[in-house]
Amino acid sequence: MSPLDRIKTYADELTALRHDIHAHPELGFEEVRTAGLVADLLQGYGIEVHRGLGGTGVVGILKGRTENGRRIGLRAEMDALPIEEATNLPYRSTVPGKMHACGHDGHTTMLVGAARYLAETRDFDGTAVFVFQPAEEGLGGARAMIKDGLFQKFPVDEIYGLHNSPNGPHGRLRTRPGPIMAAADFFDIRIIGRGAHAAEPQRGIDPIVVGTALAQAMQSIVARNADPLKSCVVSITQFHAGAAYNVIPESAHLAGTIRTFDAAIRSLASERIRALAKGYAAAYGAEIEVEIQDVFSVLENSAEQAAAAAEIATELFGSDNVEADCTPRMGSEDFADMVMAVPGAYAWLGGIPGPGLHNASYNFDDSLIPLGSAYLARLVERRTVA
Repeated sequence: MSPLDRIKTYADELTALRHDIHAHPELGFEEVRTAGLVADLLQGYGIEVHRGLGGTGVVGILKGRTENGRRIGLRAEMDALPIEEATNLPYRSTVPGKMHACGHDGHTTMLVGAARYLAETRDFDGTAVFVFQPAEEGLGGARAMIKDGLFQKFPVDEIYGLHNSPNGPHGRLRTRPGPIMAAADFFDIRIIGRGAHAAEPQRGIDPIVVGTALAQAMQSIVARNADPLKSCVVSITQFHAGAAYNVIPESAHLAGTIRTFDAAIRSLASERIRALAKGYAAAYGAEIEVEIQDVFSVLENSAEQAAAAAEIATELFGSDNVEADCTPRMGSEDFADMVMAVPGAYAWLGGIPGPGLHNASYNFDDSLIPLGSAYLARLVERRTVA
């Protein structure tokens, strides 16, 4: 029986697990319930379990028929997002303001499904290392696990990650060698002006006017400073200021993100933000503080592992459902830090088209669970061979 056929026999149990995790979302480094649920399931399958790595991370170790083969890592994320869910699903979030709007509940379930299959069959030589990671959504969960000794305590020869893609086509796996997802910086810009009565604006320094002008000027970084042949995104996603109709506030706060693939363009974007802020501070007589955080590195697939991922997906899903040289995406993923430490590959698995990731109406496509579980399990069966 193929891994896909076998996993389909308990797909209903996996779906119920996914719905349970979805109903009880936990933000980054708060995944106590989810981590406990995962650890208990792995132990029940006879898998060696290690808890608390990188805060709330869980690592499972499963030896095959012999230890002569290679060590293959499989990684899934456990954290949710600070979003109020807008679906009417029977298993919708029970926690106000928190939601699995990126499918990490589904990814965790896929890896649990792969672990169960491998524990039951043991049809491989070597070792499977199951990495359940906390805090992927911009909080540095991968870096926390690595700093805590992930690859020293549990060395792997290579590692694989998988993410759902709610824009379809259903069942199609996409990967590529080289860069597949962008680097990301997060920025905070604090403008300190001088508060005043709204009827007497001449007595103040309006941080809203300063912030509006600076926000518009920052769009020139992509349009006029960056090489048009090198991808760059500068997005302002927050603008906070004021609390009354008749008060010019003392301060304003802008925040957002930079996305790039090129190190020089990444530096340029940060330098231009700081230079523009300095110029507008001088022009308006305000103070402007800029903080820019390196949050995600460029995710670069190793050529051998990307080819292996495509080959195994072709075996399971057919060549028509595999794209081995897909277009990179400007989104970011901290799996990048793991593949900087060891060779690996990341892939996208298309679901039934629907609301996008990080959308309050998003819903993970449960039909992907057996597909993802089979793909991850097959990676171990094939790649542990020396």
